[in-house]
Amino acid sequence: MRSVGLVLHPRRDCAEAVTAILEWAARRDALVLGIDDEVRRLGGAVIPVPAEQLGPRSELVVSLGGDGTMLRAMRLADRQCAPVLGVNVGKLGFLAEVDVPDLAGALSAIDAHRFTIEPRVAVDAVLDSRLVTAFNDVAVVRVPGNKTAVVAVRVDGRPFIGYAGDAVIVATTTGSTAYSFSAGGPIVNPEIEALLVTPASPHSAHNRGVVLSLRDTVELAVLPASGRLAVEVDGNVAGHVGPGECIGIQPRPAAAHVVRLGLTTFYERVRRKLSLTDSPEILAIPPDSPDVG
Repeated sequence: MRSVGLVLHPRRDCAEAVTAILEWAARRDALVLGIDDEVRRLGGAVIPVPAEQLGPRSELVVSLGGDGTMLRAMRLADRQCAPVLGVNVGKLGFLAEVDVPDLAGALSAIDAHRFTIEPRVAVDAVLDSRLVTAFNDVAVVRVPGNKTAVVAVRVDGRPFIGYAGDAVIVATTTGSTAYSFSAGGPIVNPEIEALLVTPASPHSAHNRGVVLSLRDTVELAVLPASGRLAVEVDGNVAGHVGPGECIGIQPRPAAAHVVRLGLTTFYERVRRKLSLTDSPEILAIPPDSPDVG
């Protein structure tokens, strides 16, 4: 591995992780690249490059932060060959693969090809003639002070279902543990290629989400009874839409690739992150009971 690109959390202290990467790279005569306006705080050891060059010039992109930083790293690596390694700096994230103390060993394992790649789906949408890309979700969300979000979901150009509520979320399976989960959607292993459509605080009698194939093209049509809605892309407001407007959403498989070293499973990460526990009825059953196992 001849080059490693860094994506830094904007506020958390990444110095320990950066030092570990620089020491590892020095032993292998590898370059360490970083986004120019992010690495100024690190001194001159990391080579600054424009954000749009980080993915093309890196053989591995390393995200130092939480899930938000990881999503940004995936967007920078979008349509590139470089896989993304998530390093947890601070809070435990769903997408992180290693903690800082394990970073040097993880880099050596990747250099020795002892890892697997997990492809991740992106969704593309056109908003105000701009193409926006999300790895978690695209959501149309009621603006405070405005009327409810009233949205028709069209699949492959045909009406499918309508929702009235606070928001309608179109999520990848990567994003199943984010906004969609908070709105009552299911937890889905990101290895499953699908789209989740989940209403948030639905006012309508039908309040269930749906799962769609990646072969489907999804449109969110804002109906006349709706208020003005914010369009959130991976949690960031990218624009607004009003009654009569429509957003087309196109899934794109294998847009980015995440490094997995086999240290934990998706289900173990979810159980830890969400503090999942069994129901009291199950916990009350003695271990040697015939009802167990």
